[in-house]
Amino acid sequence: MINKYPQLSFVYNRRKTASPTTKAAVELRITYNCKQKFLSTGIMLYPNQWKRGTIINCPDALQISQTLDTLLTSVRQVILDMINTGNIDINIIQDRLRKRNTQSISLREYFNKRAEVRKYGITPDSQLRYDRFIRFFFQWGKIQDFSDITDANIIAYDRYLKGLGLKISSIWNNYHRFFNSFIIDAMDDGLIARNPYKWTKIEKRRIDSIGKCLTPQEFYKLKSAKMPTESIERVRDVFVFQTYTCLSYSDLREFDSKMVQEVKGMNVYVGNRKKTNMTFTIPLLSPALDILHKYSGKLPVISNVKYNEYLKIVAQSAGIDKPLSTHWARHTGATLLLNEGIPMQIVSKICGHSSTKITEQVYAKLLDETVVDAMQEVEDKLV
Repeated sequence: MINKYPQLSFVYNRRKTASPTTKAAVELRITYNCKQKFLSTGIMLYPNQWKRGTIINCPDALQISQTLDTLLTSVRQVILDMINTGNIDINIIQDRLRKRNTQSISLREYFNKRAEVRKYGITPDSQLRYDRFIRFFFQWGKIQDFSDITDANIIAYDRYLKGLGLKISSIWNNYHRFFNSFIIDAMDDGLIARNPYKWTKIEKRRIDSIGKCLTPQEFYKLKSAKMPTESIERVRDVFVFQTYTCLSYSDLREFDSKMVQEVKGMNVYVGNRKKTNMTFTIPLLSPALDILHKYSGKLPVISNVKYNEYLKIVAQSAGIDKPLSTHWARHTGATLLLNEGIPMQIVSKICGHSSTKITEQVYAKLLDETVVDAMQEVEDKLV
């Protein structure tokens, strides 16, 4: 008969070595699918101290019984974890039990512990994203323990996120991606045996990047629009500078005017992109230099969160009905360059992409106006 779940029982003197003067071991027998596995309890008894699973004639009988009960409970919990993940393997119970005993830590504690490691060396804003995720995740509250990390709960988590009306790309990048990273860490640490993300299809569709940019008309309108306050004007100026240089926010924060050098009569900024460690080369156009001079070489860069908040006010003040954010500057700048006929290889170098394929994937769709202009030139030549 095949058991649906592992059966547990204590056995004494399995090897038949006990005698009135020789102790023998008490072991925990695990039976599953006609196979057996024996776990040591560390308890040795004389034959007259064991009677049908009960400790007798022993001054430490109560303590020994409590030890056996604790072991039984721990093994049952390990098996329950396996049942919840759909992967029962009695051969790894001892190893899982050992790790469970030496690493007794709650899911929240583990997330916080791993977050401290994962936050090392990244930007402050990226560090805050880990904190926001952990706070949100445990406020949701449906997954509180390692045994709760199941296929069904991953699906429930995804449905909950979609129910909040979030964009598909945001659901993965800001929620699932962090959870998946912690699950991978937990597997490496032996706390769980299986990653449900491997078996559940979570949509990762990204919003087409070309949609996250201003048209040339919108950009020049924003560039010249009057801002309501000096602080908002500073934010607008930083955005304009970022557009003309195609810098990401993390590289914008690291911008150092001392690294600007003159090459063939033009001011050029050379650096390494933090995300890819690829070298970028950016000739500074006059509008970018004007902003740099306006702030005496020190750009008034604020936190990414505040920057994105104030950019909504910048867009509103310029009469632009788009959800402006820091990454729009990079996309807008690259698109403007491509629309002006700058070769893809040059734009790739300016953006610090690891290959032109990335540039092509992100910026291959030029604005309709540019396509029409190009075809008009062809028509004029052919007619």
